[in-house]
Amino acid sequence: MNWLTSSVLPKIKAWVGAREVPDNLWHKCPSCGQMLFHRDLEENFQVCTACDHHLRMTATDRLAMLFDKGEYQTIELPKTAPDPLKFRDRKRYTDRMREAQVKTGRNDAIIVAHGTIETAPAVCAVFDFSFMGGSMGTGVGDGLVRAARLAETQDAGLIVFPASGGARMQEGILSLMQMPRTVAAVERLKEKGLPFIVVLTDPTTGGVTASFAMLGDLHIAEPGSIIGFAGQRVIQETIREQLPDGFQKAEYLREHGMVDAVVHRRELKAMLGRLLGLMMFREPSADVVALPQPDLDIPDRDDEAEDAEMAEPKKT
Repeated sequence: MNWLTSSVLPKIKAWVGAREVPDNLWHKCPSCGQMLFHRDLEENFQVCTACDHHLRMTATDRLAMLFDKGEYQTIELPKTAPDPLKFRDRKRYTDRMREAQVKTGRNDAIIVAHGTIETAPAVCAVFDFSFMGGSMGTGVGDGLVRAARLAETQDAGLIVFPASGGARMQEGILSLMQMPRTVAAVERLKEKGLPFIVVLTDPTTGGVTASFAMLGDLHIAEPGSIIGFAGQRVIQETIREQLPDGFQKAEYLREHGMVDAVVHRRELKAMLGRLLGLMMFREPSADVVALPQPDLDIPDRDDEAEDAEMAEPKKT
């Protein structure tokens, strides 16, 4: 073995050999199957450039997209009991929580942040579907209550972006109690005259739909989002009828009055900014100027009565 085989040849092989390519450079559109480069997806707000399908968006990317200049502040949420019911199925609930926390880098399935949207003060509560399917447990309930109280304190609008499979079964009745708890927090916010806007994303189902998600002053949905309580298969098996095409899709719900508007993700920030401005700043944006009134020759009532007597023929 000489210096060519021991030194030069390995360097040449390493230089021309196959290089490792990261797995997250390309994404396949679940609707049309188009392969999408990750930078193109990021620039287009995670919307397919071929068929306009809205892919799921991370909570942090959504917050950066919404707030002015991408600047916002998150609040620390209270820590909850790790396993109040000592629940176990195929895994311990504590193990599932730990895996989700390591995967997402956060304590639970919600982020609460505040800042400005088109100069209007706003508090946003965003669900993270990658954390146990965005399920609503006591931690998520605490987050929504804190978000409502923060909006009251700052005289800001509250915007919630649910993306959830419903209540978290590992917490049993405690998770179901978050439904009336969040409803009470929303009603208190409305009593203060502050706007509550819900942006329904894919998917919004179960106990989340059956509570605060359907109590907004306005309901906006992203195109193609699945919105409902029970799944389509469960409904079909229960009523034993074939459901119409597009059932539980955002566009279908808009046609039937359950959703106020379906807004493209690219236009969502501008839409929310206009709505917050209209709902919070109700005074005119400019000084009210009285228009000049023309001088009109309006006859006096006495003159009108005298003219009527003169016009009436006299009886002989």
